[in-house]
Amino acid sequence: MVATLVALSFLLVLPLRWFDPADAEAGPDRVPVVERRDVCPLNLEGPALEILDPDSEPGRITIIHRMGHDQVAEKLPTLIETVQRAGRLVLWCCDPMHGNTEKTASGHKTRRFNNILSELEQSFDIHADLDSYQGGVHFELSGDNVTECIGGAQAISDETLGDRYHTHCDPRLNAKQSLELAFLISEALKDERIARQNGDSDKVVAAS
Repeated sequence: MVATLVALSFLLVLPLRWFDPADAEAGPDRVPVVERRDVCPLNLEGPALEILDPDSEPGRITIIHRMGHDQVAEKLPTLIETVQRAGRLVLWCCDPMHGNTEKTASGHKTRRFNNILSELEQSFDIHADLDSYQGGVHFELSGDNVTECIGGAQAISDETLGDRYHTHCDPRLNAKQSLELAFLISEALKDERIARQNGDSDKVVAAS
């Protein structure tokens, strides 16, 4: 019986070290949960990280934080500091889409461009202040000229949201909104790089 249990444990744990890196999503009201197709979701608290990343391999674990623009300043620092205390070298990724989803009076599910940008800017600042690094961003977007997210240079409004609202699930940035965010992120990364090179403790990464 003991030999059987040992063999089963070996079969369960060994493949985890051979599979691709795992990612974990962290919202404002829950701790990160590892999302993998090949295993059940695992809470990052407890033995999960020891099993998935026993050697603390940089980049093996990606944590995708999705707090919302109004909660990221309160929630994200605690998450970063917890991972730092554990001595883990994870890849941090910001998803400014899901935490900023809302429903309009017309019943459309949408996201506001300014809220998306706000969460991105705050996240860059928080990571810089804690000597961390935001290594990725997650967007949901379309190459078409859809009207699913409010705001941006096109000034899509509540009233025009339904003009080309084509999504069957989550609202997406359109091509122009996506390019606008890409340029703003580029400026933020440039500012952060200059601040790090200059050893500036007050790292300015928010794009104007």
